[in-house]
Amino acid sequence: MTEVSPAQHGIWINERAGAWSAYHMPLVIRFGAPVDEGALAKAVAALVERHALLGAAFEERDGLPSLVPAAEPPYLAREEVKGPFDLAKGPLVRFALQGDELRVEAHHAVFDGQSKEVLVADLLALYRGEVLPPLPPLAPSEAPAEEARASWASRWRAPEEVVVPGGVLRSRRASPGRVLEFSLDVPEAEGLTRFEVVLAAVHAVLASYGNAAPVTAIDLSTRAPGQEGHIGPFVTELPVFSAPEHGTPFGRFALALRAELREVYRHRQVPLARAIPGLRPHAALAPVSVSYRRGGYDDRVEWLAFNQAVRGALQLQLLDRPSGLVASLRHDPDELPDPERVVADLRSWLSGDLSRPLSTTQAPQPAPAPVAADSGQERRVEGDPLLAGITAIWEEVLQMSPIEPYDDIFDLGGHSLTITQIIARMRKRLDVEVELDDFFDNPTIAGVIGVIRQ
Repeated sequence: MTEVSPAQHGIWINERAGAWSAYHMPLVIRFGAPVDEGALAKAVAALVERHALLGAAFEERDGLPSLVPAAEPPYLAREEVKGPFDLAKGPLVRFALQGDELRVEAHHAVFDGQSKEVLVADLLALYRGEVLPPLPPLAPSEAPAEEARASWASRWRAPEEVVVPGGVLRSRRASPGRVLEFSLDVPEAEGLTRFEVVLAAVHAVLASYGNAAPVTAIDLSTRAPGQEGHIGPFVTELPVFSAPEHGTPFGRFALALRAELREVYRHRQVPLARAIPGLRPHAALAPVSVSYRRGGYDDRVEWLAFNQAVRGALQLQLLDRPSGLVASLRHDPDELPDPERVVADLRSWLSGDLSRPLSTTQAPQPAPAPVAADSGQERRVEGDPLLAGITAIWEEVLQMSPIEPYDDIFDLGGHSLTITQIIARMRKRLDVEVELDDFFDNPTIAGVIGVIRQ
């Protein structure tokens, strides 16, 4: 068994909550000529042997997932398999040959955007009969979190609702989605990358809709030197905040956003859940997210194949190719009524002069959130027969003693990883069940007992 990474643990939690196909990462390779099925089947087997993660599954023990070999290895099929992956059985990649098209679908728990290019390059080389050099072993890396915690403590704010024409984006869950695919012309800007210009345009568009402090989640690669040729989920999701001011030239605003990005980049190796106490697991960090990747040089490959789902309310995926920037806007149709308007406004900002001033409007204020009912956390629990057993489990998992009934688990250094362990041990030893969301809402021993008693 192999320990999972923090990114894999987060995906595992959200998948258990129901993620549709939002974590499926498909691509299509069009050979354009008759395929030697036997040679391709051997290439698939050699690829899986080279990248063992593709032949893995997730086994839960004591509330923690571990990587184990799948019940059966991936193989080349003639019919495409539909439906969700079984993380407990695996495998977590599928290969289906239909005519001269090879359809590949991998689960994000073992795959990321750059893994697509690694897979295509290795698979085609193996299909041609080439012998690939061995991969260097992956060294475990755990970045210190203290500096990241200090940085996020002064900058973090929970993502809020996002006002858009005709609606409000609230969702941070996974749900069935729709897609718009289009190209983007990005102007050259001194001191700015193409991604930075596009991200600034996204924030400018959101500000023009009345969002005073836009936040977008972005996917960032965490690959270290020596990991480039490996397949795996070497990625994290972090927030980018901005504060657009009416009349500020777009170019100046984009440079300020670049500075925020540089601060975010410094802490990309530390998962946000390790830096922000009490951060609740969501399929998406914010209702609006942006991902960007250079590559896609092989025109035979459909790199941005749609998985029929969306994480959050709106995902903008960008592929920067030599022929230009290709965009895929995945959205929840129940929350985004006019995706064409968003695309048109984004193109408008990118086609204008960089000295164009920002235009901000006042968004309608959302209704105040209802006051939560008393969860029972504050009632006295000293005489409750569950107190001793639950306290013992907390002290065992957190490796500290004593823990009092009203100590907050996040103040004690707990996070989603420790909470899943506590939930599993309470289920096994005490025959009680507490949902993850209930635990986050009531993060004390007294609060957990209150949930159970309700």
